[in-house]
Amino acid sequence: MKQYISPDKSKTFKEKTKQVQELINNTLYILDCFGIPLDTTPRRLERMAISFLACGDVKTISDLKNIKDLKDNFSLKTRDVIDYVNKNFKEKISSGSYDDIRRKDLKLLTVAEVVLRSSPNSATNDSTRGYSINPLYANLVKDYGSKGWEQKVKDKLKGVEPLNQKLKRERELKKVKVTLPSGGKIQFSSGEHNDLQKAIIEDFLPRYGFGAQVLYVGDTSDKYLYLEEKKLKELKFFDISHEELPDVIAYSKEKNWLYLIEAVHSSGPISELRLLQLAKLTEKCTADIVYVTAFLDRPKFRKFIAEIAWETEVWIADNPDHMVHFNGDKFLGPYKE
Repeated sequence: MKQYISPDKSKTFKEKTKQVQELINNTLYILDCFGIPLDTTPRRLERMAISFLACGDVKTISDLKNIKDLKDNFSLKTRDVIDYVNKNFKEKISSGSYDDIRRKDLKLLTVAEVVLRSSPNSATNDSTRGYSINPLYANLVKDYGSKGWEQKVKDKLKGVEPLNQKLKRERELKKVKVTLPSGGKIQFSSGEHNDLQKAIIEDFLPRYGFGAQVLYVGDTSDKYLYLEEKKLKELKFFDISHEELPDVIAYSKEKNWLYLIEAVHSSGPISELRLLQLAKLTEKCTADIVYVTAFLDRPKFRKFIAEIAWETEVWIADNPDHMVHFNGDKFLGPYKE
């Protein structure tokens, strides 16, 4: 069986007995088969597992066959869950952390309806409301370990969309699809910042990029969403792992221009200080540098106008055919000393 948590990954898990460690990993396997997303930290997994066990009055692996559920009129309030896990699983959770049980430890389980609220019509923050195991899932837990158990779970839950699939589908729906100038495609996670990056790639570069090739794009959820590291090294660009990377980097072979573009939503225009930092980092670069700050609209531009450095460019997505040029003798291009 897969080991979801290992002693070297969690201090609290390491302090538990081998029997409890085995119980937790078996519980996580059961929840995995129920379609609960387990892509979180070892400690969060540990807390979710023991909270689930508490709601079913399970202390040992043998107790799984007798797990209690809503039909047994067994439920625990959030404070009771803390008392239960502290007593039976060598936890030291503060009694004042009862809200974390609801908001974090039982959150996914209640959304998936593996755990049910004993008083579904009570207020969300009602501390007197208890939590019970859904009888549908409790019956499957009682049968855990039997021959063909995994298939029995699939058959029993055939009409239930697993939470991990539901969340994955929602994440995919929220992706922002982007077409690169080269014709390739990438997908951003949703958000205004990434909407702006999409506009930079699909609207700014075709207008002002002179055939520019996108070499780097960072996403709010993936710092290296798109990366042409080999080409950046050829241009003697600074270390790509550096934290000072701009949001978008593109290169025009026709002009030998390297565009460093900041997509500004809440912070981060190319200020005088930022310009000095980037100039220092790119001093060995063989291409000429064009610095661009991009905004979604003019109100956002007005908010940051006082911070923008001279001898840089500004582009506003809702006015894509125009640029704002901050001083100098050229309308667009790199500056020489």
